[in-house]
Amino acid sequence: MDLTTTGRTLLEQLPPPLPAEHILAINQPKGDLHTTRHYTWNGWTFDVPPGVFVPGGTSRMIHERVLDGRIEVRGRRYAAMGAGLGVEAVAAGLRGAREIHALDVHGASVAAAERHYRRIVGEREGTVFTARAGDLFDALPPGARPDVVTFNPPAVSRPVSEDPDVVRNVCVGAGLLRRFFAQLAERELPAPGGEVFVIASNTADLRAIVGSALDHRFVPHVAHLHDWDDGVLTFLFRFTREGEA
Repeated sequence: MDLTTTGRTLLEQLPPPLPAEHILAINQPKGDLHTTRHYTWNGWTFDVPPGVFVPGGTSRMIHERVLDGRIEVRGRRYAAMGAGLGVEAVAAGLRGAREIHALDVHGASVAAAERHYRRIVGEREGTVFTARAGDLFDALPPGARPDVVTFNPPAVSRPVSEDPDVVRNVCVGAGLLRRFFAQLAERELPAPGGEVFVIASNTADLRAIVGSALDHRFVPHVAHLHDWDDGVLTFLFRFTREGEA
């Protein structure tokens, strides 16, 4: 596919979801989710409480880009949707974001994100940090208008478990993104000139996700495409408001 295309031309080129048996085979949950674990990245160690997910390769696509500026948050207002352990919030703090909002539907994840931010980043002049639990942008403080939003959603199109913690982190499906883009539009987010970055692969319904964005006047661009050599293609999409670059 042509990675330089945008809009509905890009939508038409996106691959369909992988066969159900393939999706199930590569998304089998580990048996340690309800135990305390540890995660190390970039020389930092994060404690992972029971029920909180350990970031994988797709999450690191966001973490690395926030830290090195390919997703630029320096001097900008940043919202980490589905913040989990708070790795991207830590990266944003050290990068020099002006505001950081760590948002997650899961209270234990929000508590972990705040704990890790306070320990690794701490108080920084010129940076305001908040960590709040709630459904999508219901957790965003009133009046906040991020310039940058990132989201690695649980968009897998097939249920891979009946465990609610697994579902919450893996396979809610494309319907979550329909609500995500609807809330962005309703709340006039991001701020003018802002960007929204979303990770999604062909284990999800990519056309439904990007179609939802287009329906709400967000223009899709492919910021990065990663081929895992197992049939899975992971897209890092960059969305801008219609009429903005």
